[in-house]
Amino acid sequence: MPALSVRPRPAIFRALGTADPPATVEVDGKTYHRDEIFKHDSWAATALYSNGRRRIVCKFNRMQPVGWFATEWIGRRLAARERAALERLADLSNVPNALGDVRVDGRIWRTAVARAHVAGHPLGKGERVGPAFFPTLEATLATMHDRGLAYVDLHKRENIIVGDDGRPHLIDFQIGFDAAHRRVRHWPGAAWLFTILCRSDLYHLAKHLAKHDPARDCEAARAGKRQRPWWIRAHRFAAVPLREARRRLLKALGVRSGAGRVESELFVEDGLRAVPARRAA
Repeated sequence: MPALSVRPRPAIFRALGTADPPATVEVDGKTYHRDEIFKHDSWAATALYSNGRRRIVCKFNRMQPVGWFATEWIGRRLAARERAALERLADLSNVPNALGDVRVDGRIWRTAVARAHVAGHPLGKGERVGPAFFPTLEATLATMHDRGLAYVDLHKRENIIVGDDGRPHLIDFQIGFDAAHRRVRHWPGAAWLFTILCRSDLYHLAKHLAKHDPARDCEAARAGKRQRPWWIRAHRFAAVPLREARRRLLKALGVRSGAGRVESELFVEDGLRAVPARRAA
């Protein structure tokens, strides 16, 4: 549970500022009402909506300006990137289908993207899953890589959903790298960067395997998949101090407590909320 002394994030650290995701949205000609807010951080606010028994998820990317600097264009780019990835993977049963434009009070929100809801829960810390779980996830990544898409964000276990069907489902494609995009494929070094990001996906998959399926982890260790690539070491060299500085800032602002981890915030995203250990049926 978060410490009682913490307070909500200032508007500058929320994608929608002081506002929450809209109470009502219209997608594909149907009206949906907000049931739950899964996440609201600096980059996006994600919420669950329903229309009768039909459930969808809407993500509202960054709109809140930083001083005089407008950020809505960033939100539009992130939404377009995620929508394109979902559409490219529409034939995969463990990637949610993209839906139509998100309208609020009749106006299209270009910073928002809607997708089908996945019945299940985020992969829990140390959760034991079925024997086919990680092979299926590995096959999904292989298909993505074959299509020129690197996931990039696999280090976060909360992006991996354990479906009610026991299978892995990937969500949150906003920072994925599309090497086949017409504006990207001719970049100098694009192919090299894509190779690095794909290998990073496999490295993070092996890390999850070590924590959630120790028996198969021995195979990954023998294959050398758990050796940390040099670029991840280089990234950590720069990223870890920045992350610690951000934690100290949020703690100084009273948003976080203790060591400054996200779990101490007043509102904690769905995938990091304290829940009893889950096991696959």
